[in-house]
Amino acid sequence: MRGGTTSELQDLLRIAGIGLVLGLLHVFFEQTGKKEFSFFLNFIAYLYITIELLRFMRLFFDEIITFFQWLMTS
Repeated sequence: MRGGTTSELQDLLRIAGIGLVLGLLHVFFEQTGKKEFSFFLNFIAYLYITIELLRFMRLFFDEIITFFQWLMTS
């Protein structure tokens, strides 16, 4: 098990911060006419969010498995 609520909050804040920076860079590249950079930036952002989502789902299902194991032992 990980650090608990504080580490989950830190994970969410990290993702939000990265999303904010990537969003600002996207707007910057769109305004300067570099649409290909903007496209690749969006692609990388989607990959990152997908990887983080899969990691969160793994943690969630680990918690569910732990709960059901606890129910079986009770």
